[in-house]
Amino acid sequence: MSETGSVAAPETGAEALLLGLKAQGVDYIFANAGTDFPPIIEAYATLPADAVPEPVTVPHETASVAMAHGHWLVTGKPQAMMVHVNVGLANAVMGVINAASDNVPVLIMSGRTPLTEENRPGHRMSPIHYGQEMSDQTALVRDATKWTYEMRYPEQGGALVGRALSIATTAPEGPVYLSLPREPLAAAIEGAMPAPQDPARPAATPAAPDPLAIAALAEEIAAAKRPLIICQRGDPAGHLGAALGDFARDYGIGVATPFATRTVLASDHPCLVGYRVDDALKDADLVIVLDSPVPWLAASQGPADAARIVHIAPDPHFARMPVRGYRTDLAIAADPVLALDALRVALGAPTDAATARVSALRVASDQRQAALAARAADSARIDPMGAEWLSHCVGQILGEDGVVFSDLGILPSFMDLKGPNRVFISPHSGGLGWAMNAALGAQLADRDRLVLACVGDGSYMFANPVAAHQIAEALHLPILTIVKNNAMWNAVRRSVLDSYPEGAAARANAMPLTALDPSPDFRQVARASRAHAERVEKAADLPGALTRALEVIRTERRQALLDVRVAVSDAH
Repeated sequence: MSETGSVAAPETGAEALLLGLKAQGVDYIFANAGTDFPPIIEAYATLPADAVPEPVTVPHETASVAMAHGHWLVTGKPQAMMVHVNVGLANAVMGVINAASDNVPVLIMSGRTPLTEENRPGHRMSPIHYGQEMSDQTALVRDATKWTYEMRYPEQGGALVGRALSIATTAPEGPVYLSLPREPLAAAIEGAMPAPQDPARPAATPAAPDPLAIAALAEEIAAAKRPLIICQRGDPAGHLGAALGDFARDYGIGVATPFATRTVLASDHPCLVGYRVDDALKDADLVIVLDSPVPWLAASQGPADAARIVHIAPDPHFARMPVRGYRTDLAIAADPVLALDALRVALGAPTDAATARVSALRVASDQRQAALAARAADSARIDPMGAEWLSHCVGQILGEDGVVFSDLGILPSFMDLKGPNRVFISPHSGGLGWAMNAALGAQLADRDRLVLACVGDGSYMFANPVAAHQIAEALHLPILTIVKNNAMWNAVRRSVLDSYPEGAAARANAMPLTALDPSPDFRQVARASRAHAERVEKAADLPGALTRALEVIRTERRQALLDVRVAVSDAH
């Protein structure tokens, strides 16, 4: 390593890569190393620690992508991960699919089997360098990434990172992939090279909406009697949640958040009509779909024939999805916050009709909240408890800024959420095992914040919990994991009931391919990494168990797990 001023100038491709990542603002590389990593490891040992991203050892590849995913959800800062050639990339693919579905920017990197057998730095040195070679390793992730490339020369490292991350962070955001053969990583950079190699490359600025389209939509809002906004997710900083909350309140527009992946409004917001869309959608005469990939299920739900349907998003047609046939009367390509700001200018001062709608929405919201509280209380009167009571109790401990990551583990309707981005739900891609590892990434981003992973028992096993608990202990990440244990894949059971309500499987005493009993003792899995762990079988015992777990987290800075027995439900 040479010096140019006070900044290190890279001497190898690996050094150029690491310095470029740091220049682009990447704080961590979540890595699962293999024989392709020697140039990277040597570069880490050579370069100053403050000039490169912090290396984080992650003992399973799916966890590494999920940690980068969760880190972005609470910070808005993209991170990088690197895995071992094709086998490591194969393990990481599910996480890449999740990031693509959720529009989360992650730089995915993998080594590639050495291209040469001798004479070049980084050449093949093991039998696996023959067995692991593929003609098209990138094909494993090409369909789930915005950009792919393979590094070919050592001096490319910084430039490729800059391009990759500028594409990843430009809306609609998403993962990108860089393949790294050993030869360009190990090769020396010939001749003098200035440092930093390339300035950081920013994302493109957010897209502003077409003024004519905004004017037309403003007229439709002014004329509507029962307008409705559907919104499934916001940005990490919460700007959309704040803008949407004010806009809906000022103009008397109900907000539904069906199939949410990131909660958008506080639970007590007067315009929140809930996490289901059925009744509100049928009654609406104007529906504004705000950056929502799946606003309703066409086979069983839908707006009235006379309703006007408007989609607003950076890509309102969601071109990444091969099939998406929602009716569209107006499609506005725009950043959602900029679109709301423009609509506010076009609409002007709220009307008396808007004020009257807000009053009606507030009454309906109070009634809905009271009904949900009653259902939660009812579910506490049975053992095993209902998931409604579990969700209510979790909501009570979150405070002002606690966050939950959920894989089929929580019901946001029954929680007291103080604002946007309090519950992050597994993406529509359905790659389970995400939540616990995403929670680890979020806790790494803010070690003092209360971070929970609420997961079904099947989802907990998908999370590679031995690896996840080891990460939590090794990095001192005191997350609370709550396993909603009903001893089955209930989502699969409910899907069968929906498809064949009168079928043989519905009548069977034991439905095939759904049971997970006998249930493992999940406490022992967690205790193998010195976690506090309890089993909770009675509803009355849950608040006390939560209090004890929080005490361990806050005073001992140690992870905790609660294995909570819940009743099987046909509703969720």
